Amino acid sequence: MTEQNHDNFAASNEDHIGPDASLLIVDDDGPFLRRLARAMETRGFQVETAESVAEGVAKSKGRPPKYAVVDLRLGDGNGLDVIEAIRQRRDDTRIIVLTGYGNIATAVTAVKLGAVDYLAKPADADDVFSALTQRPGEKAELPENPMSADRVRWEHIQRVYEMCERNVSETARRLNMHRRTLQRILAKRAPK
Repeated sequence: MTEQNHDNFAASNEDHIGPDASLLIVDDDGPFLRRLARAMETRGFQVETAESVAEGVAKSKGRPPKYAVVDLRLGDGNGLDVIEAIRQRRDDTRIIVLTGYGNIATAVTAVKLGAVDYLAKPADADDVFSALTQRPGEKAELPENPMSADRVRWEHIQRVYEMCERNVSETARRLNMHRRTLQRILAKRAPK
C-alpha cells in the first residue's frame, strides 16, 4: 500500500470511527490479542489491551473506552464482568463480544448488558471493524458461507457441554449420547 493510499484508508476509517477512537480489547489469547490490536491500530483506533477480567475492569474504570472488544471466556472469569464495568462508567460504548464457542444464552446476556454484536472466534479484523463501526439501524450482511449442518451440531454440543460446566458424563446424558462418542467429538476441531 502506498503512503497516499494508506493516508486515504486512514482518513476514510476516521469518518467511521469518530473523534473518540479509544478501543479496549480484552482477550487472554496473547498472540490473537496482539494481532488484533495491531490490525485495529492500522484502521485508526487508539488501542489498549487487557489479558484478564481484572485488568479489563481496571482499565474500564480508569478510562472507559468508546469501543470495546471483549472475549467472554477469560482465564480469571467471565468477560461479562468487563462489559458491566464499562457500562457503569459509559453508556455509549460500542461493545463487541468474542467467543470461541457458540452460546445463544450468553449472547443474549451480553446484548442485555449492552453488547452491540457477537462474533465467533477466530474473527478477522475486517469483521471486528465492521461490527464496531456499523451505524445504528444498519443491517449486518448475511455471511457468504453459512454454517454447515455439522457445525450447527458441533455448536449445540458445545453449548450443552458449557451448560453442564464441562462435565462430559452429564453432557452425554443430556444429549442421549455415549460418553466415548462425546469425548471423540469434543477432542476434534470445530467443523467449517
